[in-house]
Formats: sequence, C-alpha cells, structure tokens
Amino acid sequence: MQCREPGCDRRFPIVSDRPVLIDEERSVFSHSDYHPITAPAPKVPGPLDRLRTWVRHIPSPSVNLSAVRCFKKMRTELLARSKAPIVLVVGSGIMGKGMDALASDSSILLINVDPSPNSEAPVFCDGHDLPFADGSIDGVVIQAVLEHVADPVRCVEEIHRVLGHGGIVYSEIPFMQQVHQQGYDFTRFSHLGHRRLFRRFTEIDSGAVAGPGTALAWSWRYFLAGFAGSRLAVRILAGIGRVMAMIVEQADYLLGQRPAAVDGASCTYFLGTKSDQTMSDRELLARYRGLQR
Repeated sequence: MQCREPGCDRRFPIVSDRPVLIDEERSVFSHSDYHPITAPAPKVPGPLDRLRTWVRHIPSPSVNLSAVRCFKKMRTELLARSKAPIVLVVGSGIMGKGMDALASDSSILLINVDPSPNSEAPVFCDGHDLPFADGSIDGVVIQAVLEHVADPVRCVEEIHRVLGHGGIVYSEIPFMQQVHQQGYDFTRFSHLGHRRLFRRFTEIDSGAVAGPGTALAWSWRYFLAGFAGSRLAVRILAGIGRVMAMIVEQADYLLGQRPAAVDGASCTYFLGTKSDQTMSDRELLARYRGLQR
C-alpha cells in the first residue's frame, strides 16, 4: 500500500492479506517483524493438548464489574448517533470481556487493530499512530492495553483525534497488578490517574473493573511464582496460586464500587465522550471518591 496524502510517499507491506500500517520511524515495531501465515503441520493431539482444550472451556473466574454494563451503555450511545457506527477495537481483540453487547449487533462495524505480529487482527498498526482520518470513528474500545504502550498519553491523543464529535471511548487499565506480557509492560494508573489521562473527555462512568480481592489474588500468584527457577516452574506455581485465590477474587462482587475498593482496585475503567474542553487538575482532585486516611 502507498500513502497518497500530499507530501507522503511512504509504502506499507501487505502480509497474508493484512496491511501493516506501521510507521517504522515512530514505532518499536518494524515491517520485517511481520511474516506470512504458514499452516502448521498436522499433529496428533496428545494428553497435554486435550487437557489444554478442556481447560479453555472452563469459564474464567476473573472479575469484571464494568464491561457488560458499560458496553450496553456504549451501544445505546453509538446507535443514537449513527445507524451504522464504526468502533475501533485497539489491541484487545473483538471478543474481550463483555464485548458481546457490541459484537452481537450487526449494525455496528468493529475494526480490530493490533501491532503484535501474532495477532489475528485484520489491520496491523501501532496505537501511538492510528492510521485513520480525523473524526472518522464513532467509538473506541481499549481494554488492558495502555499499560503496554510506551506513551499512553500519545495513544489517548490519537483516540481523541480519530473520534468524531461526541464519539465514545471505553478504557480499562490496571492499577494494582504485577508485570505481565514480559517487557511490553510500562505503566499503572489509579482511578484518578486514569481519569486524568482522559481529561479531554466527558465522563459517563468510571470506577473499579476489579477490586482489592483481585489485587490480592495477583499478589499471591506472583508471590508463589517468585520461588520458581524456570519458566515452567513459574507457570506451575502461578497456576496453583490462581486456583488457591479464586475465592478471594470473587469477594470483589461484594465490595463493588465502595470507596476503599476503588482505592485498592486491581484495574480501573473509564467510559466517556470526546469533548472540546480539558478537565483541570483542580477539577480532577475534587472528583476523588476514595476514603481519606
């Protein structure tokens, strides 16, 4: 593909029918990272493969107090502004937590974009530079992604740019979680920190995705994994820790959006609409709703 914008003569490869719209000068990813998909050699499933298949069918015990409710609100807002809204799903995949509320509506076009060469996204691009025109998108979903980008502020500016007037965004970002996805893990945000990141948006809803129970479960898993001396041992110990901590995670359904639970949240969320105004830090501090200590 070749850019036809005035003064732009950049070219982008197409790999396995998917465009690689990566600006190599501004991204940690390069065009050479992307390779055609090759069909894996036929394999006779063994006992371990059958066990993995069985485990995948077990419902996840992970707590999410916000996604289903927020995506229903998002669907209502989207259909109120357009008969055929376009929603950009950045980095988290079409079937993230609660996404069925959007994916089940055929009038909503979901476009999944991701920079990972291993992603199944139809478009490869970096969230720091979204290859979409100003104001061309009705909604953006970005779940558990902004902790993995080098510059979350720049990514949110890109979200603001591509959204049309009154466009809606739903974001989830960890607060009390340990490192995951290896080196691609940079940042954490408290509830107010998350709100400040989206200070050029008008809030519809925000709070805890998962609370102190999930935060404690994460800490327990990583505590056990800390005794490991190999990657296999890490997986085994972390798996044991996950099973042991399941009950603790479910406590978040009882804690809900209590002030202390938001202060100790494992993950926070923000649902809002694009605004022409920028929230001041004074306004931000007035919105703190945790418990003073």
